[in-house]
Amino acid sequence: MAVAQSGILALGTSDHAYLEFDRVAGTTDADLVAGAAELAATVKTTGATGLVVGLRPELWGAVAPDEAPDVHGYDDAVVGPDGFTMPATQHDLVLWVTGGGRSVVFDATTHAVSALGGVATLADETVAWSHHHDRDLTGFEDGTENPPAGEAAQVATVPDGAPGAGGSVLLLQKWVHDSEQWYALDRETQENVIGRTKPDSVELDPKPDDAHAARTDQDTYGHIFRRNTAWGGTTSHGTMFVGFCAEQRPLAAMLDAMAGKDGPRDALTRYTRALTGAYYVVPPADALARLAPSAG
Repeated sequence: MAVAQSGILALGTSDHAYLEFDRVAGTTDADLVAGAAELAATVKTTGATGLVVGLRPELWGAVAPDEAPDVHGYDDAVVGPDGFTMPATQHDLVLWVTGGGRSVVFDATTHAVSALGGVATLADETVAWSHHHDRDLTGFEDGTENPPAGEAAQVATVPDGAPGAGGSVLLLQKWVHDSEQWYALDRETQENVIGRTKPDSVELDPKPDDAHAARTDQDTYGHIFRRNTAWGGTTSHGTMFVGFCAEQRPLAAMLDAMAGKDGPRDALTRYTRALTGAYYVVPPADALARLAPSAG
Protein backbone atom coordinates (compact mmCIF):
# COMPACT_ATOMS: atom_id res chain seq x y z
CA MET A 1 0.00 0.00 0.00
CA ALA A 2 1.34 3.44 -0.98
CA VAL A 3 2.27 5.85 1.81
CA ALA A 4 1.08 9.46 1.59
CA GLN A 5 3.42 12.31 2.51
CA SER A 6 2.81 12.81 6.22
CA GLY A 7 2.80 16.61 6.10
CA ILE A 8 -0.55 16.70 4.29
CA LEU A 9 -2.36 15.66 7.46
CA ALA A 10 0.09 17.02 10.05
CA LEU A 11 -2.14 19.54 11.82
CA GLY A 12 -1.05 21.91 14.54
CA THR A 13 2.07 23.55 13.13
CA SER A 14 2.20 27.31 13.63
CA ASP A 15 4.72 28.49 11.03
CA HIS A 16 4.72 27.87 7.30
CA ALA A 17 6.56 28.73 4.10
CA TYR A 18 5.71 27.99 0.48
CA LEU A 19 8.55 27.86 -2.03
CA GLU A 20 7.82 27.49 -5.74
CA PHE A 21 10.68 26.67 -8.12
CA ASP A 22 11.36 26.61 -11.83
CA ARG A 23 13.90 24.21 -13.26
CA VAL A 24 17.34 25.38 -14.27
CA ALA A 25 17.76 25.45 -18.05
CA GLY A 26 19.01 22.11 -19.28
CA THR A 27 17.79 20.21 -16.22
CA THR A 28 15.87 17.04 -17.04
CA ASP A 29 12.62 15.99 -15.40
CA ALA A 30 14.44 13.10 -13.77
CA ASP A 31 17.19 15.33 -12.36
CA LEU A 32 14.68 17.75 -10.84
CA VAL A 33 12.65 14.96 -9.24
CA ALA A 34 15.82 13.33 -7.93
CA GLY A 35 16.89 16.59 -6.32
CA ALA A 36 13.50 17.07 -4.66
CA ALA A 37 13.43 13.43 -3.55
CA GLU A 38 16.89 13.69 -2.01
CA LEU A 39 15.87 16.83 -0.16
CA ALA A 40 12.77 15.11 1.24
CA ALA A 41 14.94 12.21 2.40
CA THR A 42 17.31 14.45 4.36
CA VAL A 43 15.07 17.05 6.07
CA LYS A 44 15.27 16.73 9.83
CA THR A 45 12.02 16.49 11.76
CA THR A 46 13.32 18.15 14.92
CA GLY A 47 11.52 21.33 15.91
CA ALA A 48 8.29 19.84 14.51
CA THR A 49 9.61 20.47 11.00
CA GLY A 50 7.63 19.03 8.13
CA LEU A 51 8.01 19.05 4.35
CA VAL A 52 5.51 18.41 1.57
CA VAL A 53 6.90 18.10 -1.97
CA GLY A 54 4.70 18.76 -4.99
CA LEU A 55 5.58 18.55 -8.69
CA ARG A 56 4.03 19.97 -11.83
CA PRO A 57 1.64 17.23 -12.97
CA GLU A 58 3.19 16.78 -16.40
CA LEU A 59 6.66 16.55 -14.89
CA TRP A 60 5.72 13.82 -12.42
CA GLY A 61 3.83 12.01 -15.16
CA ALA A 62 6.95 11.97 -17.34
CA VAL A 63 9.16 10.55 -14.58
CA ALA A 64 6.70 8.12 -12.98
CA PRO A 65 3.92 7.46 -15.51
CA ASP A 66 2.67 4.37 -13.67
CA GLU A 67 2.23 6.37 -10.44
CA ALA A 68 0.68 9.53 -11.85
CA PRO A 69 -2.97 10.53 -11.35
CA ASP A 70 -4.94 12.21 -14.13
CA VAL A 71 -4.04 15.85 -13.42
CA HIS A 72 -3.06 18.78 -15.63
CA GLY A 73 -1.17 21.95 -14.76
CA TYR A 74 -2.80 25.30 -14.05
CA ASP A 75 -1.79 26.62 -17.45
CA ASP A 76 -4.73 28.92 -18.21
CA ALA A 77 -6.31 31.61 -16.07
CA VAL A 78 -9.83 31.00 -14.75
CA VAL A 79 -11.92 33.85 -16.14
CA GLY A 80 -15.53 34.54 -15.19
CA PRO A 81 -18.24 36.02 -17.43
CA ASP A 82 -17.65 39.49 -15.95
CA GLY A 83 -13.90 39.32 -16.48
CA PHE A 84 -12.95 38.35 -12.92
CA THR A 85 -9.71 36.42 -13.25
CA MET A 86 -7.78 33.91 -11.19
CA PRO A 87 -4.33 33.90 -12.81
CA ALA A 88 -2.25 30.89 -13.78
CA THR A 89 1.30 30.94 -12.39
CA GLN A 90 2.28 27.29 -12.73
CA HIS A 91 5.79 26.33 -11.61
CA ASP A 92 7.71 23.05 -11.70
CA LEU A 93 8.14 22.31 -8.00
CA VAL A 94 6.64 23.40 -4.71
CA LEU A 95 7.90 22.86 -1.18
CA TRP A 96 5.58 23.47 1.73
CA VAL A 97 7.66 23.73 4.88
CA THR A 98 5.99 23.68 8.29
CA GLY A 99 7.39 23.98 11.78
CA GLY A 100 6.85 24.73 15.43
CA GLY A 101 8.61 28.08 15.11
CA ARG A 102 9.84 30.61 12.58
CA SER A 103 13.51 29.73 13.14
CA VAL A 104 13.19 26.06 12.18
CA VAL A 105 11.17 26.95 9.08
CA PHE A 106 13.77 29.54 8.08
CA ASP A 107 16.58 27.02 8.51
CA ALA A 108 14.72 24.42 6.46
CA THR A 109 13.87 26.79 3.61
CA THR A 110 17.35 28.23 3.28
CA HIS A 111 18.74 24.68 3.27
CA ALA A 112 16.24 23.69 0.57
CA VAL A 113 17.13 26.59 -1.73
CA SER A 114 20.81 25.75 -1.39
CA ALA A 115 20.31 22.00 -1.87
CA LEU A 116 18.26 22.51 -5.05
CA GLY A 117 20.51 25.19 -6.49
CA GLY A 118 21.89 22.97 -9.24
CA VAL A 119 18.48 21.95 -10.62
CA ALA A 120 15.93 24.65 -9.67
CA THR A 121 15.69 28.36 -9.00
CA LEU A 122 13.34 29.93 -6.49
CA ALA A 123 10.49 31.68 -8.33
CA ASP A 124 8.14 32.61 -5.48
CA GLU A 125 8.30 32.51 -1.68
CA THR A 126 5.56 33.17 0.85
CA VAL A 127 5.99 33.06 4.62
CA ALA A 128 2.77 32.33 6.50
CA TRP A 129 1.31 31.36 9.86
CA SER A 130 -1.76 29.78 11.44
CA HIS A 131 -3.94 32.72 12.47
CA HIS A 132 -5.72 32.10 15.77
CA HIS A 133 -5.51 28.39 14.96
CA ASP A 134 -8.57 28.27 12.67
CA ARG A 135 -9.39 31.81 11.51
CA ASP A 136 -8.40 33.61 8.35
CA LEU A 137 -7.78 37.33 8.12
CA THR A 138 -11.46 38.06 7.42
CA GLY A 139 -12.10 37.03 11.03
CA PHE A 140 -14.13 33.96 10.03
CA GLU A 141 -13.36 30.33 10.77
CA ASP A 142 -11.53 28.68 7.89
CA GLY A 143 -11.95 25.05 6.82
CA THR A 144 -15.37 24.60 8.44
CA GLU A 145 -16.28 21.89 5.93
CA ASN A 146 -13.05 19.93 6.33
CA PRO A 147 -13.68 16.22 6.88
CA PRO A 148 -13.28 14.67 10.34
CA ALA A 149 -9.79 13.39 11.13
CA GLY A 150 -10.79 9.80 10.41
CA GLU A 151 -11.95 10.69 6.89
CA ALA A 152 -9.33 13.28 5.92
CA ALA A 153 -6.92 10.83 4.29
CA GLN A 154 -9.72 9.39 2.14
CA VAL A 155 -10.61 12.88 0.88
CA ALA A 156 -7.06 14.13 0.40
CA THR A 157 -5.28 11.15 -1.16
CA VAL A 158 -5.78 8.94 -4.21
CA PRO A 159 -7.28 5.59 -3.14
CA ASP A 160 -5.54 2.24 -3.46
CA GLY A 161 -5.94 0.69 -6.88
CA ALA A 162 -6.22 4.02 -8.71
CA PRO A 163 -3.40 5.62 -10.75
CA GLY A 164 -1.21 7.61 -8.37
CA ALA A 165 -2.50 5.80 -5.26
CA GLY A 166 -1.26 7.44 -2.08
CA GLY A 167 -0.61 10.72 -3.83
CA SER A 168 -2.64 13.89 -3.70
CA VAL A 169 -3.67 16.79 -5.92
CA LEU A 170 -2.72 20.19 -4.51
CA LEU A 171 -4.24 23.51 -5.55
CA LEU A 172 -2.11 26.39 -4.27
CA GLN A 173 -3.25 30.00 -4.56
CA LYS A 174 -2.13 33.20 -2.89
CA TRP A 175 -5.00 35.62 -2.24
CA VAL A 176 -4.58 39.25 -1.17
CA HIS A 177 -7.37 40.86 0.86
CA ASP A 178 -8.80 44.37 0.59
CA SER A 179 -9.05 44.63 4.36
CA GLU A 180 -9.96 48.31 4.43
CA GLN A 181 -13.04 47.63 2.32
CA TRP A 182 -13.84 44.39 4.15
CA TYR A 183 -13.72 45.82 7.65
CA ALA A 184 -15.84 48.78 6.58
CA LEU A 185 -18.73 46.29 6.27
CA ASP A 186 -20.98 45.62 9.27
CA ARG A 187 -21.01 42.10 10.65
CA GLU A 188 -24.34 41.13 9.08
CA THR A 189 -23.09 42.10 5.63
CA GLN A 190 -19.87 40.15 6.18
CA GLU A 191 -21.88 37.12 7.25
CA ASN A 192 -24.00 37.33 4.10
CA VAL A 193 -20.82 37.45 2.01
CA ILE A 194 -19.40 34.36 3.72
CA GLY A 195 -22.72 32.56 4.26
CA ARG A 196 -21.93 31.75 7.90
CA THR A 197 -22.10 33.46 11.26
CA LYS A 198 -18.86 35.07 12.36
CA PRO A 199 -18.56 34.00 16.02
CA ASP A 200 -19.42 30.31 15.68
CA SER A 201 -19.46 29.54 11.92
CA VAL A 202 -23.06 28.37 11.72
CA GLU A 203 -24.29 28.22 8.14
CA LEU A 204 -26.98 30.77 7.32
CA ASP A 205 -30.38 29.32 6.44
CA PRO A 206 -31.14 30.47 3.86
CA LYS A 207 -27.82 31.82 2.67
CA PRO A 208 -27.42 34.17 -0.30
CA ASP A 209 -26.86 32.46 -3.65
CA ASP A 210 -23.56 34.32 -4.07
CA ALA A 211 -22.27 33.60 -0.55
CA HIS A 212 -18.83 32.03 -0.40
CA ALA A 213 -20.26 29.00 1.40
CA ALA A 214 -22.75 28.53 -1.44
CA ARG A 215 -20.24 28.94 -4.29
CA THR A 216 -17.80 26.47 -2.69
CA ASP A 217 -20.35 24.06 -1.21
CA GLN A 218 -18.60 20.71 -0.96
CA ASP A 219 -21.82 18.71 -1.17
CA THR A 220 -22.29 20.31 -4.58
CA TYR A 221 -18.77 20.43 -6.00
CA GLY A 222 -16.97 17.64 -4.14
CA HIS A 223 -15.03 17.29 -0.93
CA ILE A 224 -11.54 18.63 -0.36
CA PHE A 225 -9.16 19.01 2.59
CA ARG A 226 -8.03 22.60 3.23
CA ARG A 227 -4.85 23.61 5.07
CA ASN A 228 -5.09 27.38 4.55
CA THR A 229 -2.84 29.85 6.33
CA ALA A 230 -2.47 33.61 6.66
CA TRP A 231 0.39 35.55 5.07
CA GLY A 232 1.70 39.10 5.00
CA GLY A 233 2.05 42.16 7.19
CA THR A 234 0.12 45.27 8.07
CA THR A 235 -0.14 46.81 4.62
CA SER A 236 -0.46 43.70 2.44
CA HIS A 237 -1.86 40.37 3.60
CA GLY A 238 -4.24 37.60 2.77
CA THR A 239 -4.83 33.87 2.59
CA MET A 240 -2.77 31.04 1.17
CA PHE A 241 -5.32 28.60 -0.18
CA VAL A 242 -3.87 25.12 0.27
CA GLY A 243 -6.38 22.57 -0.98
CA PHE A 244 -5.74 18.82 -1.21
CA CYS A 245 -7.97 16.32 -2.97
CA ALA A 246 -7.91 12.77 -4.29
CA GLU A 247 -8.79 14.15 -7.74
CA GLN A 248 -8.60 17.45 -9.59
CA ARG A 249 -12.27 17.80 -10.53
CA PRO A 250 -13.65 19.23 -7.24
CA LEU A 251 -10.87 21.81 -7.02
CA ALA A 252 -11.39 22.98 -10.59
CA ALA A 253 -15.18 23.02 -10.19
CA MET A 254 -14.94 25.27 -7.14
CA LEU A 255 -12.74 27.75 -8.99
CA ASP A 256 -15.22 27.87 -11.87
CA ALA A 257 -18.09 28.39 -9.43
CA MET A 258 -16.27 31.17 -7.59
CA ALA A 259 -15.68 32.92 -10.92
CA GLY A 260 -19.41 32.70 -11.70
CA LYS A 261 -19.32 30.24 -14.57
CA ASP A 262 -22.40 28.33 -13.34
CA GLY A 263 -24.22 31.05 -11.42
CA PRO A 264 -23.44 34.23 -9.51
CA ARG A 265 -19.85 35.17 -8.84
CA ASP A 266 -18.64 34.46 -5.29
CA ALA A 267 -19.31 37.58 -3.21
CA LEU A 268 -16.04 37.13 -1.33
CA THR A 269 -14.10 37.81 -4.52
CA ARG A 270 -15.27 41.43 -4.27
CA TYR A 271 -12.91 41.77 -1.30
CA THR A 272 -10.03 39.46 -2.19
CA ARG A 273 -8.22 38.50 -5.38
CA ALA A 274 -5.90 35.71 -6.41
CA LEU A 275 -2.29 36.59 -7.16
CA THR A 276 -1.12 33.08 -8.05
CA GLY A 277 -2.52 29.71 -9.06
CA ALA A 278 -0.90 26.31 -9.59
CA TYR A 279 -1.74 22.61 -9.43
CA TYR A 280 0.79 20.11 -8.15
CA VAL A 281 0.89 16.36 -7.75
CA VAL A 282 2.09 15.41 -4.28
CA PRO A 283 3.59 11.96 -4.89
CA PRO A 284 3.39 9.19 -2.31
CA ALA A 285 6.27 9.36 0.14
CA ASP A 286 7.53 5.89 -0.74
CA ALA A 287 7.46 6.56 -4.49
CA LEU A 288 9.41 9.78 -4.01
CA ALA A 289 11.89 8.10 -1.68
CA ARG A 290 12.73 5.45 -4.30
CA LEU A 291 13.88 8.21 -6.65
CA ALA A 292 16.33 9.79 -4.21
CA PRO A 293 19.93 9.18 -5.37
CA SER A 294 20.91 8.02 -1.88
CA ALA A 295 18.29 5.28 -2.07
CA GLY A 296 20.16 3.62 -4.91
